[in-house]
Amino acid sequence: MPSRTTLHGGMVDVTSTSQTDPVIVPLETRPQNSWARAIGSLIFVSRWLQAPLYLGLIVAQLVYVVVFMVELWHLIAEDVFGDITHIEEATIMLTVLGLIDVVMIANLLIMVIIGGYETFVSRINVDGHPDQPEWLSHVNANVLKVKLAMAIIGISSIHLLKTFIEVGGMSETGINEDGEKYTPTGVLWQVVIHMVFIVSAVALAWIDKMSQQTLARTHAAQHTPVH
Repeated sequence: MPSRTTLHGGMVDVTSTSQTDPVIVPLETRPQNSWARAIGSLIFVSRWLQAPLYLGLIVAQLVYVVVFMVELWHLIAEDVFGDITHIEEATIMLTVLGLIDVVMIANLLIMVIIGGYETFVSRINVDGHPDQPEWLSHVNANVLKVKLAMAIIGISSIHLLKTFIEVGGMSETGINEDGEKYTPTGVLWQVVIHMVFIVSAVALAWIDKMSQQTLARTHAAQHTPVH
C-alpha cells in the first residue's frame, strides 16, 4: 500500500494513504564525542550566570519602592498639608504623575525579571497558582519584547505629559521650571522620540503576529491528513 515519508526535525513521518494512523520512526543520530557533550553542557549551564542580574534588578525594584514612599510623603506632607489653604492643582498633578512613573518603571522591572528569567534561565513552575500573571503562561522572547515596548511607551507618555504641563506658558525662548530649562526644540524632540517608540512597538507587534501566523500555517500543514 503506498505511503508518504517526510522528515520533520529529526523524525521520519511515514504516513499511509489509507485510513490508518501515521507511523513516527525516530532517526538514528550520530553520537557526540565527550568534548562536544562537555562544551554543550557548559554552554547550557552558563545561562545561570544571568541569575545574579535578575537578583540585582530585584534590589533595584526595592530602591524604587523607597523612592515611591518618599515621593508620597512629600505629596502628603508638603504639597497637601504644607499649606492646605493654597493647594496648587498643577503641583499635585505633577507629583502624582511622578508616582505613576515610578509604578510603571516597577512594572517594567517585574516583566524583565519574571519574563526574562522564565525565557532565558529556567522555568518558575507556577502553573495553576492563583496569583500567576496572565501573560506568564505564554511568555516567549517575542511576547516579552512587545510588552517591554508597550511599557516603555507608557513611561514615555508620562514624561511627555509632565513636560506639557510644565511648558504651558512657554515662550519662543523657552522656560525654566524646577531648575530645568524647556525649549520648543527640546519639546519637539521629546515628541519625535515618543513617536519613534510607538513605531518600534507597532513593528515588533507586527513581526510577532507574522511569526505566529507562519507557525500556525506550518503546524496546520504538518497535521493535514492525506487522502
